[in-house]
Amino acid sequence: MTESRSTHITWHAGEVSRADREKILGQRGATIWLTGLSGSGKSTIAVATEKRLLEKGRASYVLDGDNIRHGLNRNLGFSPEDRTENIRRIGEVAKLFTDAGILVLTSFISPYRADRDAVRALMENGDFVEVHVAASLETCERRDVKGLYAKARAGEIPEFTGISAPYEKPLEPELEIDTNERSVDECVDQVMQYLEERGYLSA
Repeated sequence: MTESRSTHITWHAGEVSRADREKILGQRGATIWLTGLSGSGKSTIAVATEKRLLEKGRASYVLDGDNIRHGLNRNLGFSPEDRTENIRRIGEVAKLFTDAGILVLTSFISPYRADRDAVRALMENGDFVEVHVAASLETCERRDVKGLYAKARAGEIPEFTGISAPYEKPLEPELEIDTNERSVDECVDQVMQYLEERGYLSA
């Protein structure tokens, strides 16, 4: 865990509670954490789920790996240490969104089990929904329009997950989506069904 360098600070509670916000929104805030190899379909599913939620009048937001590295985490690389810090920061941001009553969809490779577990530990029980977006390495490489896997195999991209860096699959995710054969709509259906059955779409 990263040690705080700030001293003499106090958490200030507002006069509006999480329950107040969730009542207005008509939903329960949660972090839907999509993890998987590059090309597995995480971002595609996150974006499509956000649209589906919007169509149902639900408040949601996507935190995407590449987008976050353009701003908040632009000073981080892809070493194991930087990957851990990347996920730690996102976990804290996702926690804030969840407290606001938003359904936040995160799309990060997040290859290390310990890092994902650390984010879960930040959250209240039921606030962290780990979704393993599963696809074979062959499927991911076939989908790779940017040619990242080819560059990684040629040694042009160091620390590339699945090639020169490890990916630790979730042991007991709340949801596993196999994208090798399923369509995007079918994958979104799985996420929506999970959220509906467990009461996230009602306050």
